[in-house]
Amino acid sequence: MNIILFGPPGCGKGTQSKRLVTERGWVQLSTGDMLREAKAAGTELGQRVAAIMDAGNLVSDEIVIELIEERLPEAEAAGGAIFDGFPRTVAQAEALDAALAKRGAGVDAVVRLLVDDSELVARMEKRAAEEGRADDNIDAFKVRLKAYQDQTAPLIPFYARSGKIREVPGMGSMDEVAAGIAAALEEK
Repeated sequence: MNIILFGPPGCGKGTQSKRLVTERGWVQLSTGDMLREAKAAGTELGQRVAAIMDAGNLVSDEIVIELIEERLPEAEAAGGAIFDGFPRTVAQAEALDAALAKRGAGVDAVVRLLVDDSELVARMEKRAAEEGRADDNIDAFKVRLKAYQDQTAPLIPFYARSGKIREVPGMGSMDEVAAGIAAALEEK
């Protein structure tokens, strides 16, 4: 099963992805993690990624899809992939569909975690205080939230047309959200 965990920054995608990996054995494909791993690995692709990232530029959709395609056999062997933070745009969604179609697969479900903006801000403030992550300061978070609203939210109608969106309230405890995701994945 190939699923996309979808929602704004801070909604719990990473937390719930890790839980699905533990519970179901699926492979988490987090593009941010994959880019950092490729850079650290020093492979030919990793060197290309490093040069782009070190220059402060965004890595192209083509390179991100290449990274994902490298991991698809691992995900297939594990019985599923959890796309976390990807796709971010309609063009990326179309590229993902094409990459999966080449392998006789597709996106089975898009789990949309629903969280109020005020709750997202509170979560970021808490995470920034606890973890001290530079990207969790409130100004940086607001930029990321605006980018999500402008670039990623248009994926909602893209996936709604195919009937793949499963909405899950993301305001509860981690266990409640996980139970909601489990129920959503059982929907046909």
